Amino acid sequence: MDHHSQAGQPAKLILDGNTFELPVVVGSEGEKGIDISKLRGQTNYVTLDHGFGNTSNCESAITFLDGDAGILRYRGYPIEQLAENTSFLEVAHLLIYGELPTAEQLSHLSERFTEHSMLHEDMKRFFNGFPSSAHPMAVLASMVCSLSAFHPGIDMTNPTGEDFDRIAAQLMSKVRTIVAFAHKKSIGEPFIYPRGDMEYVPNLLNMMFSSPTKEYKIYDEVVQAMKVLFILHADHEQNCSTSTVRLVGSARTNLFASVSAGICALWGPLHGGANEEVIHMLEMIQKDGGGIDKYIDMAKDKTKNFRLMGVGHRVYKSYDPRAKIIKQCVHDLLGKLGIDDPLLDIAIKLEERVLKDPYFVERNLYPNVDFYSGLIYKAIGIPKDMFTVMFAIGRMPGWIAHWKEMMEVPGGTKIGRPRQIYVGPTKRDYIPIIKRGLV
Repeated sequence: MDHHSQAGQPAKLILDGNTFELPVVVGSEGEKGIDISKLRGQTNYVTLDHGFGNTSNCESAITFLDGDAGILRYRGYPIEQLAENTSFLEVAHLLIYGELPTAEQLSHLSERFTEHSMLHEDMKRFFNGFPSSAHPMAVLASMVCSLSAFHPGIDMTNPTGEDFDRIAAQLMSKVRTIVAFAHKKSIGEPFIYPRGDMEYVPNLLNMMFSSPTKEYKIYDEVVQAMKVLFILHADHEQNCSTSTVRLVGSARTNLFASVSAGICALWGPLHGGANEEVIHMLEMIQKDGGGIDKYIDMAKDKTKNFRLMGVGHRVYKSYDPRAKIIKQCVHDLLGKLGIDDPLLDIAIKLEERVLKDPYFVERNLYPNVDFYSGLIYKAIGIPKDMFTVMFAIGRMPGWIAHWKEMMEVPGGTKIGRPRQIYVGPTKRDYIPIIKRGLV
């Protein structure tokens, strides 16, 4: 996919007295990159970039992120406008298909979600195989991968065909049912099936919190907060889990298995699991009396193995634009539900200190999206170990969009195969164990 233009002057690399020209490409937002795809063939050198923080693994037209300026746009639309004005299904269509849907397209997508919300009855047996203590992310990753077994014969070579439209809708719809069933399994309650008369978010809440004897009361404020969180989580460019989906998919792996790998990557506490860690941190501070000075000092002390979870971001060097939106959602939700949460008070105090303290300001460490999202989930009544699966539901359209975009590369997908700098032992000869004097 070539959305870039060539810059006028190439970059020049001098190695061993020889000069090599490397093309400079410019993206649609003016981002510049040095194309090193032929470097090894020309020089026998490779680049070394720990964590790939300075390496672009693809050209993508899905999400634009400027961490220095605090800008996030989906297909050109500012995240602030989408969070305020659109539905999650609209955003999903935008990310996957490139444009906001017409009324007819949105209605068709909604019908597909209703059609594909049920799980195959045989899949229900899988839940009984997991212990009640199983982490929901383990269940989610396993169940999503198992969807491959229930939908064989799908044409994965044509991401623009009818097969893709169907499996994309299936994945986004069924993931809610999987998450709700996993929750019910963990608390020993019977499954609640999806309903055809409910929209995306209310359906999820009903499956999670209703029972055969009592229907869960769904507040508009809760639905709105969940919708906003899903939209904010929907994509975030080449993050750890999205890069994982693309890397696995580059082997022409099917969509279900590729997304399952992304779920596993999201599980980590430095990625999607960070919102759960924020709540653990706030609860720890609360149990310690609620004072934050001790923990601010610990975060500054490099000899202490402590960090403020939800503060700082790998990409953003200014205030995370998603955090601004979520912060307002927290206040609105807790106010309308009449919830007085001491953890929110601690979070606000922490934020005030972080934003004013020269240590954090000079290092561009600001509250990120995880700082407040856990407070919203907690207020709704979602258990801590379910926070990351909520993130996974929201990120599903982004994963699907990137898998689709990668599969549409002209000439076919190039399998991901990073290089390395070997630092192990040089050649040595094998000596039989009896001669090594170990017996």
